Amino acid sequence: MNSLEANIRDNKTKGELNAIRKSGEVPGIVYGGKDENQKVSISKKKLKYLIEKENFLSNIIALNVGGKNINVLPREVKYHILSDEPTHVDFLRILPGVKIKIEVPVNFINHEKSPGLKRGGVLNIVRRKIELKCPSEKIPDNITIDLNNVDIGESFKISSVKLDNEITPTIQGRDFVIATLAAPTVMKEPEKPAEAETTEGEPGAEGSEAAADGEKTPAEGEKKDADDKKTADKKPSEEKK
Repeated sequence: MNSLEANIRDNKTKGELNAIRKSGEVPGIVYGGKDENQKVSISKKKLKYLIEKENFLSNIIALNVGGKNINVLPREVKYHILSDEPTHVDFLRILPGVKIKIEVPVNFINHEKSPGLKRGGVLNIVRRKIELKCPSEKIPDNITIDLNNVDIGESFKISSVKLDNEITPTIQGRDFVIATLAAPTVMKEPEKPAEAETTEGEPGAEGSEAAADGEKTPAEGEKKDADDKKTADKKPSEEKK
């Protein structure tokens, strides 16, 4: 579990809020439960470090507020429209027994042990995150999908995922697909252009152009020479007949 130090703030004007940001702190608020909302500020450097880590919005954080540790869940981070720097963060108190909705990432393991992937299959991921309704103290780090011995044509549905009895997907009434292992994509060979389809011995584009201009093609020239030879070989008597 990650931890953060939080300072209690009591600003009342926009100028005071901007001064907090200029000092390297990010304003935030802690809410939820019977306690009143608590205004806090967090080190921007430490906050950005946690944000850059995977699944920041689904990991519980131990927040030290005024010397008191409380478990919280980051719910929303606001950013500056130009600099993309964090400008505000909301934390939800984690209270035993209280159920919340949260998106949990899907993690795929054992890619190298999948015969389908070894044969060129493609893992089509339909859902990279799944929204769950669960007790705040039982939030899973991720949903794990094991690819060991998985072959082409197989699919993973929510029914194949083992969840705690108190954890349920927010999508109810259908067994939705998380991912499938599809056959490899086959690239179709482009068709040859018409000029390249002319076979050997057939007149090509040049022969057609020559015929159009009134010139003899090689095949036509050969035929005429053969006819002339036959005429020359005829006997005089045959010619008289």
